[in-house]
Amino acid sequence: MDKAFLRQLEGYGLTTAEILYHLPDQPSLLQQYVWQEYDLAPKFPQLKSFLDFWSERLEGPLHSVRLSHRRLISPREFRAVDGMITVH
Repeated sequence: MDKAFLRQLEGYGLTTAEILYHLPDQPSLLQQYVWQEYDLAPKFPQLKSFLDFWSERLEGPLHSVRLSHRRLISPREFRAVDGMITVH
């Protein structure tokens, strides 16, 4: 099975973060970076880990982060089936 599909069944949802940061050589200018990964709401451990990495290792201080999260599969939408019926 696909790893992303299994993560969705575990409760992960698609998280998109729009990150604005200051350019290191031109602090008055902002650059945009879009990050997307499967993450767990509301604590978002994957995103926090990425932002910690950014703050510690990359130049270009963060200005703001805008977040969107959506669970693509929820428990009520998925159920296992025992067989398949073919309709002609």
